[in-house]
Amino acid sequence: MPLRAVAEVNLAAIERNTARLCRRLPTHTRLCAVVKADAYGHGAAPAARAALAGGASLLAVATAAEAAGLRAAGLSAPILVLGALSAEELDVALAADAEITAWDPRFISALASRADSATAPIGVHVKLDTGLGRLGTRDGDEALATVRAVIAAGSRLRLAGVMTHLATADSDLGFAAAQLERFGLFVAEARALATTEITVHAANSAALLRIPGSHHDMVRAGLALYGGDPLHRDPADHGLEPALALRTYVAALKPIAAGESVGYGRHFVAARDSVIATLPIGYGDGVVRALADNCEVLIGGRRMALRGMVSMDNITVEVGSEHRVTVGERATLIGTDGDERQTAEELARRAGTISYEVLCWISRRVPRRYHRDGEPV
Repeated sequence: MPLRAVAEVNLAAIERNTARLCRRLPTHTRLCAVVKADAYGHGAAPAARAALAGGASLLAVATAAEAAGLRAAGLSAPILVLGALSAEELDVALAADAEITAWDPRFISALASRADSATAPIGVHVKLDTGLGRLGTRDGDEALATVRAVIAAGSRLRLAGVMTHLATADSDLGFAAAQLERFGLFVAEARALATTEITVHAANSAALLRIPGSHHDMVRAGLALYGGDPLHRDPADHGLEPALALRTYVAALKPIAAGESVGYGRHFVAARDSVIATLPIGYGDGVVRALADNCEVLIGGRRMALRGMVSMDNITVEVGSEHRVTVGERATLIGTDGDERQTAEELARRAGTISYEVLCWISRRVPRRYHRDGEPV
């Protein structure tokens, strides 16, 4: 009998996606593989290795603990922590020899005081908020003051880069252009102050695909590495291969008569005699309730409707008396089965969200099985 639920991750697809994205870039532009949130549910360390093999030059995470996890897994590539760091987290990040994102001269003072115990200068990327409105300073003078503070720290710190984050690269290109224009002014001033080469970066996956002028010295690619479409349509539009398939199996088959119901709340009442398959996967595994009566599952190369409420551990699918479905047969929520294919983007549209969230929903209860085009790793 198969596992109750499994996420099959094709590392060869991540490697190929990375190589395809690298080919879109100017020769001087590096690709930073964003492997935060456990590589969007794919597994941080295996995904990082695949991305590096495909041509990525460094890795990015959101937290100090994620950087430490990559080091514990044996990854030696440069790591950039994109998120905010408390004093305790900063020590964890520095112990992992990670580069740091900063935007406040006072933070630089605190960082410099810790640098005496570092074995090498700490790399700092100064962030200007040009319109996303989250981390970074909106004040260009404060951003330049942060640059000056890093330089003034001497050999303890290293001005590794300057950066911003685009808010609408997947939608409003006019606003993205305004952000890039403002960022360009900051870049010119920062480079005038810098005594060494610095890395300039702004582009995420959507900007990598849509805005060549945003590529600068480095792009930060996340979703596209894993074969997701940051424009929320279809990865195939960009020649990308989804790396993850989410599968379960038919645990039970049960006839249902017209008028009988399935699941909590009796949200589905059969209009005709049929057959219901129970699949041992639910919202405890990442199949959210928004997909109740609003999703299809691939079984035997056919699309079959999810019926009734999604529960914590099970969903129910109407397979119909005319189809020969058997207990133990594979069922696919994300991936391909025969000629049929269901993407994370399709599930996202049904659930009213984005594929990033669909992938991150897949819980730790679901084991990841790694392979390279079908060959187990």
